[in-house]
Amino acid sequence: MGNSSREQFGSRLGYILVSAGCAIGIGNVWKFPYICGQYGGAIFMLIYLVFLVILGIPVMTAEFAIGRASRRSAALAYDVLEPKHTKWHWLRWLSVVGCYLLMMYYTTVAGWMMNYGFKEIDGAFVGKTPEEVTGGFGAMLGDPIQMTFWTVLVCLLGFLVCFFGIRKGVERVTKYLMILLLILMVILAVHSVSLEGANEGVRYYLVPSLENIEDHGIGEVVFNAMSHAFFTLSIGIGSMLIFGSYIGKERSLLGESMVITALDTFVALTAGFIIIPSCFAYGVEVGAGPSLIFITIPNLFTQMAGGRWWGTIFFIFLTFAAMSTVVAVFENIIAFFMDRFDWDRKKSTLISGVLVTVLSLPCVFGYNIWSRIQMLGEGSTVLDFEDFIVSNNLLPLGSLAFILFCTHKNGWGFENFLAEVNAGKGLKLPDNVFMKFYLTWLLPLVIIAVYLKGYWDMFKPEVGYDARFFGWMAFALLFLAAIITISLLGGKKRREQ
Repeated sequence: MGNSSREQFGSRLGYILVSAGCAIGIGNVWKFPYICGQYGGAIFMLIYLVFLVILGIPVMTAEFAIGRASRRSAALAYDVLEPKHTKWHWLRWLSVVGCYLLMMYYTTVAGWMMNYGFKEIDGAFVGKTPEEVTGGFGAMLGDPIQMTFWTVLVCLLGFLVCFFGIRKGVERVTKYLMILLLILMVILAVHSVSLEGANEGVRYYLVPSLENIEDHGIGEVVFNAMSHAFFTLSIGIGSMLIFGSYIGKERSLLGESMVITALDTFVALTAGFIIIPSCFAYGVEVGAGPSLIFITIPNLFTQMAGGRWWGTIFFIFLTFAAMSTVVAVFENIIAFFMDRFDWDRKKSTLISGVLVTVLSLPCVFGYNIWSRIQMLGEGSTVLDFEDFIVSNNLLPLGSLAFILFCTHKNGWGFENFLAEVNAGKGLKLPDNVFMKFYLTWLLPLVIIAVYLKGYWDMFKPEVGYDARFFGWMAFALLFLAAIITISLLGGKKRREQ
């Protein structure tokens, strides 16, 4: 059931940069600096790096292995590799729905980045007071026409890149985006750490402090580091699996996963060097939360010598980071229709483009004409709900499904998984009792813990429990039970390979 005519990357560098581009996104450059600031800088960063190794890399390697062995996207990967009479292919919908939902709000946030890049070029923040900068962000959110324009522009640019295929479109454009992104980051980081007063920020960022753990409690710091390590790599919805299907067997997959994770981590850590020393230099709160990028940072640039220039570079860099993920996930969506319905790339791109653009509008309108829709409680938005379904549900459950499929006998099986991972030159996954036990039993339990703890933190009231808490927890347990049940259905007779 292989696909001998499937497109291939033109080079290993292209594959690594495109995969890294998918992993590198708003979570690295927007979320990491502010949660690092909230949870104590260096201590949080060290714990995060540990979980990146023990949690993120194994799941990414599993996705690549399934993609390379099946030569298909998540639409048909389970069908190709699963044993006869099992139901693993039902889990394809975690990936398909996850990619669509992710793009339904990610395109909106990418549009904000692009909009602010043009505002910086135009000098829109020059001479503005902090109140005026804050009001400008609110005004943008409240304007459905402006929001729609930038969201549609992101969709058009992303699907235009994918229209030209893997080598001529996705690989060529993302490769240059990533190289420019890394150059811009280094320039911004060097400038930031050289500011007067930035030394305190660098010390806060790099020197561990036990006081920071005591402020929040060790459990909260550890769990948030674990969660961010899990979510930062874009694993769980098949966005890495698709790129595995486009590569050959010249290199082993563990080493490739580690290189991509290292690039992703470099961007996250460098983003911290850009933002945290600058905040200390200008007396800005480093734990300001999500508003850090669109309110705090523009205010910071208005105080800085040459701030318009530095602000322009910063938001161009953010736009590149966002668009690299947009293009990668769009490719996954396009490949789904190509694999599932045997459409050509042109037809799949056009239909996918229309669907994603239309489905992105509820998120846009959730800040203005549909602002009364608050599915997660008072003050929440459509974006919050869509992100909750993806980040708190589909990413961890999709990752759990991939790991169970790769390691259990009634799935693809650990031996087949190990052989695929270790095919080619490079770092090998150890074939020993501990590694098999860890991947088969411990890692799934950690993922389940991350999943349920996310629900607990989100819906637990400050005092007592209410109906909403019990309702959402029941939903979480049913969703989890469905994944485990599907993994147990069917016999163990393997399909002929």
